[in-house]
This record gives sequence, structure tokens and C-alpha cells, in this order.
Amino acid sequence: MAHLDLGPVHTGLLDCIQVNLAVLADHHHGPGTHLRLGAPLHLRSWQRPEDGLPTVDPPLTEHLATLPALVGLRVVDHARLTRAELLADRADDDGPRYVVADAYHLPWLPYHGRAHMPHSFLLAAGPDGWHVTDAYRNETEWGPATPGHWVLPEVDLAGLTSADVVELAPADLPPLSAQPPAAALDPAATDAYLAPYDACPDRARALGQLTVETWLLARTRKLHATYRALFAGRADGPEPGPEADHLRAWDKAVEQTYLAHRRVSRGRAEPPGVVDRLRGVLTADRTVFGTVPAPAGPPAPDDGELRRRVAAVAADVLGVPASDLLGGAPFDSFPAFSSFRLVEIIERLESALDRELDADELIPENLRRVDDLCRIAR
Repeated sequence: MAHLDLGPVHTGLLDCIQVNLAVLADHHHGPGTHLRLGAPLHLRSWQRPEDGLPTVDPPLTEHLATLPALVGLRVVDHARLTRAELLADRADDDGPRYVVADAYHLPWLPYHGRAHMPHSFLLAAGPDGWHVTDAYRNETEWGPATPGHWVLPEVDLAGLTSADVVELAPADLPPLSAQPPAAALDPAATDAYLAPYDACPDRARALGQLTVETWLLARTRKLHATYRALFAGRADGPEPGPEADHLRAWDKAVEQTYLAHRRVSRGRAEPPGVVDRLRGVLTADRTVFGTVPAPAGPPAPDDGELRRRVAAVAADVLGVPASDLLGGAPFDSFPAFSSFRLVEIIERLESALDRELDADELIPENLRRVDDLCRIAR
């Protein structure tokens, strides 16, 4: 089985359920598609059956109902299978399936034999064993989880008792401009979410879970900020300023919560202000992410493409070979040229590039050759 490319995936922004949906999204629709998982931002919580504490980590059914459509995927089939059923299902098809199972039984993870939690991966059969792709990245107390590909013998999956197996197929992907970042952040939701952590008498349990919660919340905010930048035309993420400062504040909230958890788990006093700091960054979300950035305009063509497009427009207006114009011939060296044709070239070029040329540059001395118009259009 050919390896799916993990390189373009922003693994540090995604949780263990999102990250392998991201691999499939980029595989079908191109690098960067996965960042659309960050388009919505909200604070929704579900009650944990273990202890009644709220969690922002949705059940798998909620993930599958909301995430695939954001990145141009659709669920074709979803079943809970035993280990034997899973391996039989995969043996008949060498294409990868999206699988969610207990990380405790997955030998390529540091959680193996140590911690129970749902974890996604991509699984396919191959002549040399079971092919696993997992793009998840995280630092854990047992060592790092790192993205990679593994080929495992069947015995390495012996611990699996059951897993969710999801068949996903490509679907229509709307243009980026049709998916504006949207933040729905209700102050009442913040209070309802934090109150049980404030009131929980078992501080070790509360802070242990709150460590997971702040990690999830911080990654979600970083993903949203990165998508906001992409929507506004910045491929390299948030610029220095309020958003970057806010993300650093989230990092501090994660650090303080983890420090408090480690101290309390060792029988030491809980540092003050952990929940208050989390309340502060959640409240600041509404200010920092409350406005929708302006969408990016159409991407500027590279120099070679721009020269070809300018030459094609001018050649069509003047009725001359584009190669002559690309060779540097001035427009007024052709009999068909006139001030009317020059105006037509400019208007048709603005329409072709979907942008308005700088009026201050539109003087005859600046409009003699293809490269003159390219300089103005950049």
C-alpha cells in the first residue's frame, strides 16, 4: 500500500480523532485542506460517564456528524466491529479505513498498556502485514507520540477487542471564501463548563481531567487562529499581535493546570487560580476571535504565469502573436495599437485578474510592454 503523505498536516494543531481525518482530507483535496477543521469555534461540553465532569471532547458520533463535511469528506459506512471482523473486513480491501480504537491496545503509541482513550488511525491490509498510518503528535509522560507509518504482524493487534471502522469518501469541497471562521462563544456555556471543576471535591481527579481539557481547548484555539490566517490569505499562520499573544496565554493556562495536577497528584497543595486562569482565556476568546477576518482576494499569479496572461490579453486585443509580446515588442509597434486598444487591454486585464490596477500607475509611459503591465499588476 502506498503511504499517505503526512508532511503537510499540521499535526501539532489536531487531536487524536481529527488528525487522521486530516490526512484523508489532504489526500483527496490537497495540502492545507485539513485546516478547515478549525473554521468553527465553540464551547460545547458533554458529561463524562466516569465522573460526571464536563468535557469538550465529543463522542465519536458527534465528530463524524460534523467534521468530515468541513474538509470535503462523507461517511459511507460506520460500524463497530470485533477484532476478527475488523481484520476480515480489511483483508478483503487494500484501501485504508479510518479506525478508532482504545489507545491502550495500540503498540505504536506511548499510551500502549498505560492509558485508555479513543484514538484514530488508518488501517489497510498488505502482503507484508497490517499497514498503519497515524499522524498524531503529542508529548506524554511516557514519551512522545510521533506521526508515522508502521507495518505490524497480526499478533501486534491481538489486544484489540473491538473498534469503530469508518469508510470515508471524497465529497464536494466549497471554496475557502464560503467557509468563514465562525466563533460561537456563550458566556453562560463557560460558567456551566467550569463550575463542576471548581466544585469537585476530588481535586486530583478534577485537575487530572482539566489538564486534558486545557490541552484540547488550546489546540482548538490554535487551529482556529491558523484557519483565520489562511482565510485572510496568510499561509504562515497568525501574525504577531493580539491573536498570537492570546495563544501564548493559552499555553500558560495549559502549563499552570498541568503543574497543579502534578503537585496535587503527589499530595502537595493545589496552586491557586487554576480555574480562574482558564476562565480568563475562555472569556478573552470572545474578544480575540469575535470578528470575522476579511477573506483573501484571488491569489497573485507567479511571474511566469502573469506574463503569459498579460500577453494573452494584449495579443487578443491587438490581433498579434503572444510570442512577439513576450519577446518584449512594445504595443505601439503594431499597426492595430491605439489609445482605444490600450484602454481595452487594461479593462480586459483587470477582469481577467479580478483586480483593479493602481490608477496612479496608468500613464502612457508605464504602459508600453507586457512587463510594464506585469509590474503594475503584481
